[in-house]
Amino acid sequence: MSDDVSSLSFEQAMKELEATVSKLETGDATLDESISLYERGAKLRAHCEARLREAEERVEKITLAADGTPAGTTPAEGL
Repeated sequence: MSDDVSSLSFEQAMKELEATVSKLETGDATLDESISLYERGAKLRAHCEARLREAEERVEKITLAADGTPAGTTPAEGL
């Protein structure tokens, strides 16, 4: 398991985050394993939040025609 989560899609990161939380909830991990799982979970959560923010910004940039239908998009900075 790589420490880098930046290459994961939102769905991949969310699935791994759910699995990580599940492992922590069982209480079967040692203290050191639990700490590592928690650290990984924090990275995954931050990654998911960032991906959601990016998606929200992209949706906000969708321009509408006079009749209210989507007419195009304005690229969000950095996307």
